[in-house]
Amino acid sequence: MKISAVLLAAGLSERMGRDKLLLEYRGETLLQHSANLLSQLPVFERIIITTEARAESLTLTSEIKVIYNPQPEKGQSGSVRLGIQAATGTHYLFLNADQPKLTPADIISLLSTVKTNPDRIVYPVIYSKPNSPAIFPESFRAELLKLTGDNGGRVIRDAHPELCLAVAPECPANFNDINNEEEYRGLF
Repeated sequence: MKISAVLLAAGLSERMGRDKLLLEYRGETLLQHSANLLSQLPVFERIIITTEARAESLTLTSEIKVIYNPQPEKGQSGSVRLGIQAATGTHYLFLNADQPKLTPADIISLLSTVKTNPDRIVYPVIYSKPNSPAIFPESFRAELLKLTGDNGGRVIRDAHPELCLAVAPECPANFNDINNEEEYRGLF
């Protein structure tokens, strides 16, 4: 099993009102923090989809491939498609760059579930709701490449409930994302 981890980091931060990925968390930007997490994961390949301007702020290891999304205003689907086009693995792990409390252990539990359920879409359920990150088998490649607008893998997950496997993580609070100032202040 070869898992391609794709960090989605090209969003416009519209709900935040400023570039949330450049906000500081534990002495580094949220984006750098997410890139560091990506580099710690036991996966086949690591890809970041971001903007050229944000990429300039990153310090990355050589094993991380950076792909620029030149049109982030067209929605999340563009980043997902770019990630799929760059990925060469048998499974796609999609991470968001606005979940700063995630740890390698949180992700490893999802990876372990995929190893015993390789044909399933695997994702965490937090407080009874599906959440990110999610892992898709290669069999969903064509559907992922057809996404449009601000749609991500959720559309595909919802269309195939019989192929989904929800996991209740040990530390659900680690999966919270940052969308506004109040959530950002709640980190500290």
